[in-house]
Amino acid sequence: MAAGGGDFKAKMGTRGHGDAETRGRGDTGTRGHGDAGTRGRGDTGTRGHGDAETRGRGDTGTRGHGDAEKIWRINSCLLPLASCLLPLAHSLFPIPYSPFPYYPLLITHYSLLVMTSTPIVTLQKPKDISLGEIEAELNKIWLSQNTGKATPVATRAATFSMVIYEPEEFQQLLAGLGFYSGSIDGINGPMMKEAVREAQMAYDLRITSRIDGETLHRLREEYGKRSPSQVADLSNVDLRGSSVSEAIASQNPCRIITLCPVLGEDRGVSAQVSAYCPIQKSSSSSTLVCCEYITLRGTKEALERVKELISSLLIPDLPKFAWWKATPNPEQPLFQHLAEQANCIVVDSCYFSDPASELLKIYELIESETYIADLNWHRFYPWQELTAAAFDPPERRDSLGDIDQVTIDYEKGNDAQALMFLGWLASRLGWQPVAYNDEGGDYDIKRIEFSGPENKKIYAELAGIPTADWGEIPGDLVGVLLNSSNPSANCCTILCSETTGCMRMEAGGSASNSRTEQVTAVTDQKAEEMMSQQLQRWGRDVLYEESLAVTAQILKLR
Repeated sequence: MAAGGGDFKAKMGTRGHGDAETRGRGDTGTRGHGDAGTRGRGDTGTRGHGDAETRGRGDTGTRGHGDAEKIWRINSCLLPLASCLLPLAHSLFPIPYSPFPYYPLLITHYSLLVMTSTPIVTLQKPKDISLGEIEAELNKIWLSQNTGKATPVATRAATFSMVIYEPEEFQQLLAGLGFYSGSIDGINGPMMKEAVREAQMAYDLRITSRIDGETLHRLREEYGKRSPSQVADLSNVDLRGSSVSEAIASQNPCRIITLCPVLGEDRGVSAQVSAYCPIQKSSSSSTLVCCEYITLRGTKEALERVKELISSLLIPDLPKFAWWKATPNPEQPLFQHLAEQANCIVVDSCYFSDPASELLKIYELIESETYIADLNWHRFYPWQELTAAAFDPPERRDSLGDIDQVTIDYEKGNDAQALMFLGWLASRLGWQPVAYNDEGGDYDIKRIEFSGPENKKIYAELAGIPTADWGEIPGDLVGVLLNSSNPSANCCTILCSETTGCMRMEAGGSASNSRTEQVTAVTDQKAEEMMSQQLQRWGRDVLYEESLAVTAQILKLR
């Protein structure tokens, strides 16, 4: 099947660009990645990722602002003196310090506090909390800025509001079972990896030192066996909602509401409020544009009770995002409520405990007109780009229809990227899935049969490759092989991850007459950085939705 007379990359939803060029638009609005990372805008408002983007969380688990992660809170009345007080704070409290591009506003009468010491206002136990206390405390901030001058020192942003559901269940379960003594912060650093390894050893599980569905299921079982008297409040410091991601704050959100489910006894919901003002280097204005932060903590049941309050805290007449940092559950009342209230629900399928089932749930939500964005979808854009580029030359386009063999290798543990990549390829080439066979084994082999144009049969294989060097993102693509049963076809293409290679692909003898490319994936980007890019996409991602539709068709054949 030839690509036709048009731009093949546009047909595939991708386009190539020069190193420093502003990116063009594919039919579905996805963009290529130039070395300079300059971004264009697609027809659906999606954006690509430049090569110079900041990537992932290292083993040290640092994120956000580096040394400035230790955030100092200054009483709003001392805001003009912040630059003088911060060095003083450093001399009083010997912790790592570097100038921090935020003037935090404290809503209590303390003059100087470390962020983790923010006073917590207990609203009611265990009744539904009062909206009045939260809004009243936030209003104090803006009243204190009304100094009588023509221009206030700080003002609230008028952009968008966002709810972040941040359970960090894995860390809490490990802590509750005695394996983890670090902070509840969502960072998969050395302490977390060691805790996971110890738990896997203790429960006779496959030792990977990484989060996976099997380990999570066992931890839930073991924690559930404990009697109420054995379940004590965690002594771990809970930092959820206390760190400000510079990547997200740079988008000038108006209000961020972080929901932090906790394990243990239902004691109602507690709240803490604050405000942060990113200093925009490009702005000549002396007025700081600030964001309000509200953190609500309580059991899942307690948070369910205040779902109406949560939606009332979202700023009317502004776009609303909900970042669900957990497995999506359309049957959960809180998830349902946020899906109804938000303009966009953001998920990350790399952390789905059962990717096949949960991708189907995501597609059902899309069919019901819920706008869903998956951060994991953008992680394998370079694979899509190079696949399209391999067949963009005119001499190779005519051989595209010869492809009838597809092999996709991924890091064992999560097949979401592999399934979505296959769905994307099939959706672009007009393949319809007709059969699915889960063979299992050491490589979790899955075989899918497609029917292509003119009833051509296409066979695909997905294989989970055990790797010694686990990446930060579960299920990264390792290799892709596109081949044909016709030995004279000029379509054999091998894509390899530059970090793991793809010896299994090359071992078949196809490497000698194939086009081989190394892929530098955008895999270890921090979720916060990717979320910042997502906040700039104001439109449905048609390419993602069309690709996921075919992925759902595949999964329904199971």
